[in-house]
Amino acid sequence: MTQSKRRVLVTGGAGFIGSHVADAYLAAGADVWIVDNLSSGRRSNLPSGAHFVEMDIRDDGVRDLFREVRFDTVNHHAAQIDVRVSVMDPAKDAGINLLGLLNLTEAAIEVGSRRIVFVSSGGVVYGEPDQIPTPETAPKLPLSPYGVTKLGGEFYLNYYRYVRGLEYVALRYSNVFGPRQDPHGEAGVVAIFCNRLLSGEPLTIFGDGEQTRDYVFVRDVVAANMLATDVDMGEGYGLDARAFNVGTGVGTSVLQLAAALEGIAGQAQPRRHESERPGELRHSTLDSGLIRSRGWTPSFTLEQGLRETYTHIAKQRAGNAE
Repeated sequence: MTQSKRRVLVTGGAGFIGSHVADAYLAAGADVWIVDNLSSGRRSNLPSGAHFVEMDIRDDGVRDLFREVRFDTVNHHAAQIDVRVSVMDPAKDAGINLLGLLNLTEAAIEVGSRRIVFVSSGGVVYGEPDQIPTPETAPKLPLSPYGVTKLGGEFYLNYYRYVRGLEYVALRYSNVFGPRQDPHGEAGVVAIFCNRLLSGEPLTIFGDGEQTRDYVFVRDVVAANMLATDVDMGEGYGLDARAFNVGTGVGTSVLQLAAALEGIAGQAQPRRHESERPGELRHSTLDSGLIRSRGWTPSFTLEQGLRETYTHIAKQRAGNAE
């Protein structure tokens, strides 16, 4: 390790999005450490150039790692991300998403880390919004414990900045999809549909299929993380002065998504409708005008992203994953 290199910690770096972000930091010349307990992440996602520590973000060993490496930047992707799990076990959700965050922030302050990039959620912190696409300034009305902990994380970080001087940027993701994605969470429908099409199985649609989501490709999300690492956020105070929505601003229904993937696969499958899932938002699309004003814009269309994702999953199933 040379002292001239940026020292970056990516929590959850063995996961879907975190591993792509770790790749980008390595490509930019940083020394990258990954902390992941592998509860959902995969060793196969780990970049070969990163230092890997198998550990839970709540462990006491986190403090020791910070003291040893003295990270410049912390990119915090590790989280309990399943809304259904948060509803069934709110204490587990809070333990990981809040106590884990507090462990990291206290460690970062102790060693003088410059900035935390925190993954929040534009899909849950606003609840069922009145304004679509939804801007950062919309009312925060989370309808699940998961949404509460993500919003709570932003409040904690705002406290740490205001009282203890820790810089942070919150990225409120819409529904991220792409290669390495597991079929978990709402955005996991892309991976689920891809696998079902490749297996020749029916596509399950919950409710009428007209519910819409803002699907953003993982490579565009990586670009947002790189911007958030160094962008000057100014002196504004409050949650919305430190947060960026990351989405396309375009809502796509489940039925439209299914049709697009069938077109890419070159085959249609029967649709199997099941009851609408309780508590599911009807519509969620983000206004990303603020981060666009800082130079970020989606580079991939939905069709391009879906095609790359489908091809990756097909190769993975054939035993030829990258």
